[in-house]
Amino acid sequence: MTRVLLICGAGASSGFMANAIRKAGKKRGIEMSVQARSESQLSEYVNEIDVLLVGPHLKYMEDEIKEKLNGLPVKVAVIPQDIYGTLDGNKACDLLLNMLEAGE
Repeated sequence: MTRVLLICGAGASSGFMANAIRKAGKKRGIEMSVQARSESQLSEYVNEIDVLLVGPHLKYMEDEIKEKLNGLPVKVAVIPQDIYGTLDGNKACDLLLNMLEAGE
């Protein structure tokens, strides 16, 4: 099972996105857990995740976030605004699968 953490500023908008990803993943038969948290909680979860998805409004923190994960086997991506803004769970699942296949 793939363990996904989705972070945003306060954890609210990421909750809606995480729910959309869970629904789309379930329809596709993808085994994953998806949690939404605020970026300030990242350090509490880094050892429990395989993939970190970052809300597009936190793109400016991407380098800092990757630095926090230095040495950990966690794949990281900023969710594109067109996916996040429309809560497109299917496209987010595509992003996840591409990350896992590419070994990013």
